[in-house]
Amino acid sequence: MDPKAVLRQSLLGVSRNKAVRTTITQAPVSRSVVARFVPGETTDHAVSACSQLGSDGLLGTIDFLGEDTLDLQQAQATRDAYLTLLAELAESGLTENGRFEVSVKLSAIGQFLGADGDRIALDHARVICEAAQLAGTTVTIDMEDHTTTDRTLESVRELRTDYPWVGAVLQAYLKRTEADCRDLATEGSRVRLCKGAYDEPASVAFQDKAEVDLSYVRCLKVLMEGDGYPMVASHDPRIIAIAGSLATRTLRTPDTFEYQMLYGIRPKEQRRLAATGAQMRVYVPYGDEWYGYLMRRMAERPANTAFFLRGLATRG
Repeated sequence: MDPKAVLRQSLLGVSRNKAVRTTITQAPVSRSVVARFVPGETTDHAVSACSQLGSDGLLGTIDFLGEDTLDLQQAQATRDAYLTLLAELAESGLTENGRFEVSVKLSAIGQFLGADGDRIALDHARVICEAAQLAGTTVTIDMEDHTTTDRTLESVRELRTDYPWVGAVLQAYLKRTEADCRDLATEGSRVRLCKGAYDEPASVAFQDKAEVDLSYVRCLKVLMEGDGYPMVASHDPRIIAIAGSLATRTLRTPDTFEYQMLYGIRPKEQRRLAATGAQMRVYVPYGDEWYGYLMRRMAERPANTAFFLRGLATRG
């Protein structure tokens, strides 16, 4: 197996190991290490980071970190955190025309709360969507592991009945995704296409990086040729170049699609794309549940792992 693939699987395994999680989260890691990827733990930290991004001509989508919630009160607290965030973004003038929106994981707002989980999560998502609409912005429903894909897409369809601007996320490493792109490439449909960051079995997901890349391009072609609004979530220079070429070939103007990258990864490229007139949106996570998020970022890109380990060694 490719050494990078072995490293990725190991890190994804570590992300679920409670003992390792405790060791790392309690280690005296300098804020400057985690802050490269997570600007802070509070709403004020998130809004401040978004203000800076906005001054650089960037757009943003904000994720209040947390997932796999098994406690109703925690799910409600997460819902309320989004309501506070949206209110403060609006007060800061950042939500106009959807410049800064929010990304929501259904598992964080109740999806796993037993038989009623889907209903609870959907009800919470509706409240968040209503607050976003009042603030003048949008919501994107994040995708998680493959076992929740159908349930998540069904919730997106339900939400779009009242909020047609709700964004969906599709993951190119899943073998089903090209067909999902065809279903979702409809007028007004906002679709974020990413490669995928969960440890999935070979029965449902491509395992080889080259296969994932090829799937991403096939899916991107479907979205660019469709009537929806593609959101190209990738840091790969080749994918970014291909997206630009496809946009030109399909006669798309800059306001009909956007690029997306994670906070702290390729910031110079983010600003470069924005300077060309492209819409460049940054995924901004915040909150104290940063561990799982950070481990998946390590798994996605070995250079991130080296950065983090150097921080542990030199600043711990």
